[in-house]
Amino acid sequence: MATVAIVAEVQKRPRKRPRLAWDVAPIEPEARPPSPPWRGDDKDGHYLFDIGDNLTPRYKILSKMGEGTFGRVLECYDLETRALVAIKVIRSTKKYREAALIEIDILHHLARNDAGGSHCVQIQNWFDYRNHICIVCERLGPSLFDFLKRNKYRPFPVDLVREFGRQLLESVAYMHDLRLIHTDLKPENILLVSSEYVKLPDHRRSSQDEMYFRCLPKSSSIKLIDFGSTVFESLNNSSVVSTRHYRAPEVILGLGWTFPCDIWSIGCILTELCSGEALFQTHENLEHLAMMERVLGPLPEHMIRKADRCAEKYFRRGTHLNWPEGAGSRESIRAVRKLDRLKSIISSHVHSSSATLVDLLYGLLKFDPTQRLTAREALNHPFFSR
Repeated sequence: MATVAIVAEVQKRPRKRPRLAWDVAPIEPEARPPSPPWRGDDKDGHYLFDIGDNLTPRYKILSKMGEGTFGRVLECYDLETRALVAIKVIRSTKKYREAALIEIDILHHLARNDAGGSHCVQIQNWFDYRNHICIVCERLGPSLFDFLKRNKYRPFPVDLVREFGRQLLESVAYMHDLRLIHTDLKPENILLVSSEYVKLPDHRRSSQDEMYFRCLPKSSSIKLIDFGSTVFESLNNSSVVSTRHYRAPEVILGLGWTFPCDIWSIGCILTELCSGEALFQTHENLEHLAMMERVLGPLPEHMIRKADRCAEKYFRRGTHLNWPEGAGSRESIRAVRKLDRLKSIISSHVHSSSATLVDLLYGLLKFDPTQRLTAREALNHPFFSR
C-alpha cells in the first residue's frame, strides 16, 4: 500500500516546464569512433563531412552552424572535455590557410591579455586536419542577427540594446587598446553567450484571435567573434574593409581608415538593434552615400575634396553628391527617399532614453572619423549611466 501511495504522489507532482532553448545537448557517446575514410574536398576547397563523423578522434560532428567564404563552422562534441564546441574548418586553399594562421595568432593575443572582461570569443585549441586549419572555440548561442530574424525583425527593447552596446564597446575598446582593428563588426558576428530565451506575448495581433509572440534572451551576455579580417593598426593595407551595410564613409571615399571605422559600424549596429532593420540597405557606393546624407545630413566638403580618383564620379560641381541624377534606377531613388532622419528613426521605435541614445548615435556616426567618439569615450556617454 505504501508503494502505491508513493507512486500516486509522484504522479500528482507538476511536471517541470521544458526550458526554451535554441539547441539541445547531445547524448554523450560511449566511445570514440575513428576518423571517417578520406574524402576529397568540394570544388571550392570546403571540407566534406557527414553528421556523426569524427573530426580527429576527439571531436564528433553534430551539425553545421554556419558557412562563409572562409569555410564552415561545425558544432562538435569534445569527447575529452565532454562539452560542446564550435570548430571553424577553413577551406584548404593557400590564401585561406594563411589567413587562418593569422587569425589564430590574433585569438591567442586577445586571450593572453584578457583579464576576463573582453567579451571576445575564447580559442580553446587548433589543429591541421586533412589540409584544413581547424579552430576550436567555445560553443555560444545564436547571433544577434539570428535573433532578429527569429523575431521577424522586431527590434530589441532599449534596455537590452543598452547592455549589448555596452559590451560591444567594451570589446572594441579592449581590441583598440591592443592596437587591433576588427574591421568586420556586424550583428552576425555578435553572439549571445546563452541559447536560452523566454517567449512573451507581443502587443501586436495578426488577427482578432491570434496573438503575436516575441522571443527575448534570458541573458544579455554577448561575445564578439570572427577575427579573420582583424588587423594590427600598422598593417591596415586593404583599401576596402567591412561588410557593405556597416562600411564607414572614409572607406567608400578612399581616404584610408583606422580605429574609427569600427566605431561607425557600432553606430549602424545599435541603430539596427533599435529599429529591427539595417540602417543602410544598399549594395552600391553612390546610393550608400546618398542614404548617409539622407539620414545624417551633407558630407563634409573637406572629405569630398580629399576623396580618391575612384570616388570622384560620385560628385558633381566639386562637392555636391551626384544624386538623384546618377541613380541607377527609380527603385534606388525610392529606397533613399523613404529613409528618415536618424532622430526620427530612433524616436519611432524608442520611447524612453531616445534623446540620449540619439546623441550617442550621432557621436558614433560622425562623417569625419577624427571627430567620431572613441570606444572609451562612448562608454562614458550618459546613455550608459543607467
